[in-house]
Amino acid sequence: MAATKASKEQKYDRQLRLWGDHGQEALENAHVCLINATATGTEILKNLVLPGIGAFTVVDGHTVTGEDVGNNFFLCSDSIGKNRAQAATELLQELNSDVSGNFVEESPDKLLDNNPEFFHRFTIVIGVHLPESTCLRLGSILWSASVPFLVCKTYGLMGYMRLVVQEHTVIESHPDNALEDLRLDQPFSELKDHLQSYDLDSMDKKDHSHTPWIIIVSKFLEKWLSEHNCQPPQNYKEKEAFRQFIREGILKNENGIPEDEENFEEAIKNVNTALNPTKIPAAVEDLFNSEQCNNITSQTLSFWVMLRAVKEFVHKEGRGNLPLRGTIPDMIADSQKFINIQNVYREKAMQDSAAVSKHVERLLLSVGKPPEGISERDVRLFCKNSSFLRVVRCRSLAEEYNVDTVNRDEITSCMDNPDSEMVFYLMLRAVDRFYQRHSRYPGVYNYQVEEDISKLKLCVNSLLQEYSLNVNIKDDYIHEFCRYGAAEPHTVAALLGGSAAQEAIKIISHQFVPFSNTFIYNAMSQTSATLQL
Repeated sequence: MAATKASKEQKYDRQLRLWGDHGQEALENAHVCLINATATGTEILKNLVLPGIGAFTVVDGHTVTGEDVGNNFFLCSDSIGKNRAQAATELLQELNSDVSGNFVEESPDKLLDNNPEFFHRFTIVIGVHLPESTCLRLGSILWSASVPFLVCKTYGLMGYMRLVVQEHTVIESHPDNALEDLRLDQPFSELKDHLQSYDLDSMDKKDHSHTPWIIIVSKFLEKWLSEHNCQPPQNYKEKEAFRQFIREGILKNENGIPEDEENFEEAIKNVNTALNPTKIPAAVEDLFNSEQCNNITSQTLSFWVMLRAVKEFVHKEGRGNLPLRGTIPDMIADSQKFINIQNVYREKAMQDSAAVSKHVERLLLSVGKPPEGISERDVRLFCKNSSFLRVVRCRSLAEEYNVDTVNRDEITSCMDNPDSEMVFYLMLRAVDRFYQRHSRYPGVYNYQVEEDISKLKLCVNSLLQEYSLNVNIKDDYIHEFCRYGAAEPHTVAALLGGSAAQEAIKIISHQFVPFSNTFIYNAMSQTSATLQL
């Protein structure tokens, strides 16, 4: 068992650094459903099989054609005539022996007719190149079962993704530029006591030059506050004066020349970080005020129970502040001094987490659930990331496609620029309409390209008319989409496959923030856009 764990750690080393053991565990417990093993579909699965999802099921009633083999690396000439789900599953499984692969040789429509509950078992369902009617039917079933649905399509030089999820909670959002949680403006009692143990004026040269910058800034901030009516430096001028104040604290040699003390230089450089006011982010305040946080029942997800517990902590033990994160940045200091201050922050964070755990236990008992229902490890992780919590809510496909609830404002404002990515969304919708009317895609056969241009233009106009959209789509785009002939170039499929797999991993691991709700990629100009539809 230990050998297996070690080999897994070695195998997945790079990704474990990204999402940790718990993220990998979520991945290994996931069961992903892919509908249609097209070039895009197999590229998505490839990027999920390699990092080690637990299982996948391919649903595809199509038979492999020569055209499939031409653009799909997971089908070969021997596959022609076989079921596409079976052929792709066999080759995908060769990528990772840890992953279990299954296939269903049926169309999604047949499954929706005979056994719609089939799709409830999956962690996420990814539908590739689905007709609009199938998409809406499946979207409705998954929406009511709260199963995330990712719709993907590669159409010529266009890539399209639509995430359909009622509510997706993110504990570890991994923000790019997270500010440190040092509380120097509101030091907690243990930090105050630790600061009192330092006296910069009586230190020898070695200790003075190896004191952590957090201590230096705190000591000088204390003096500054006593001289400035308890007001910290706020604007640029005051912060510059504060930096100079710290600079004057650098030891000088017998000739009056300042010594080379890197820790003081580090303190001066980190003044902005240190003076960052301690407050609850607006996004977290909004979550505190939400219905889910304030109305805990036996059906409430653990995310909301922990959030309510943190809210109660803020009002009681936290005295208006979130639980302490408990980490400090690396800095110039001798090992013992650094470990001492690191322990002050770490122990306070553990105290705060223990207090939140008590609130969690009380909340669970109040709704008739066992108090150990949420582990201390989960509470610690939640507290550590309480400043970065996010909830993504998407609109359903039914709302997007309904004439009364369509997001006209987003469409018309984007179409103020007639070449914005929104035009490709409208063209894809028009292409779906063309398929509904003619049971094929425009321009699939060369001899029909010219006559399909006028047919597609009718579909574009009827779409704009039906949704009362007063926008103009250039004829160039209609011609271009007919020339595409529903082709799925592998280069575009590969890029979309990587992007879609990344979003699926975000959904599965509840780490990083997925896009909301529509993503368009334009391979002609190498640009992309996220749209709220």
